[in-house]
Amino acid sequence: MTAPTARPWRGVLVATALPLDDGLRVDHDRYADHCAWLVANGCDGVVPNGSLGEYQVLTPEERAEVVKTAVAAVGGERVMPGVAAYGSAEARRWAEQAREAGCAAVMLLPPNAYRADERSVVAHYAEVAKAGLPVVAYNNPIDTKVDLVPELLARLHGEGLIHGVKEFSGDVRRAYRIAELAPELDLLIGADDVLLELAVAGAKGWVAGYPNALPRASVELYRSAVAGDLTAALPLYRQLHPLLRWDSRVEFVQAIKMSMDIVGRYGGPCRPPRVPLPPEQEAAVRASTEKAVAAGLA
Repeated sequence: MTAPTARPWRGVLVATALPLDDGLRVDHDRYADHCAWLVANGCDGVVPNGSLGEYQVLTPEERAEVVKTAVAAVGGERVMPGVAAYGSAEARRWAEQAREAGCAAVMLLPPNAYRADERSVVAHYAEVAKAGLPVVAYNNPIDTKVDLVPELLARLHGEGLIHGVKEFSGDVRRAYRIAELAPELDLLIGADDVLLELAVAGAKGWVAGYPNALPRASVELYRSAVAGDLTAALPLYRQLHPLLRWDSRVEFVQAIKMSMDIVGRYGGPCRPPRVPLPPEQEAAVRASTEKAVAAGLA
């Protein structure tokens, strides 16, 4: 298998939070501004329609329009939409929509309506690959209950179905196994709170959450970490980690949107069934964010 010469999934790609107005309608003007602001602050691209973008509660029309808005704001080569769906045919249609909108790659969860076996996983990725865009797999066994273990990732890569993987298992040991079994498969950091560990292990990118609120400091952390500059990376990682760990918690969308509000960006509300943070979590996010602001990280 020959990988694409350009690898648009490399670098810091922000899984974008989606601004909703007080009526919980998608605010496309704010979203376009947010995508452009992230790129202006050093991020390499955006990932619309991920979990952080609340894609599960968008209508098909809204979901398609979000992709178009991102492409218009920063260019299709910087946009890698999530194309997850319960059915393989639907996921393929979302990949085709991304292709038609001008995107350079897509990110795909395995089947997650049930605990799929390996044959079903391979068939799912094979169907979506027919859309003709490079596919980055998204391994999130915590939420999907389907684990793309290194051996399965190597098979998917060997069959030409995926070019990278967003690794969200939290098991940093997998980085080394993946590199052994599929050395040309790009490992992308999938959880903010293992950034340093996976960067040191050879990650080529970061599908990131907290840059939505703190892009410059987050990009500085990533660049230092992948360069092996622990003198710069480790102190910054320690400063940011009280926030980064929210990316692996159930309330990650609410926490990141709240941090955005605190630093002077627009986070705004979430759609149900997500509800606002309880007071003790709100206080924790506020304290950590304000401490980062005071340290000059915003």
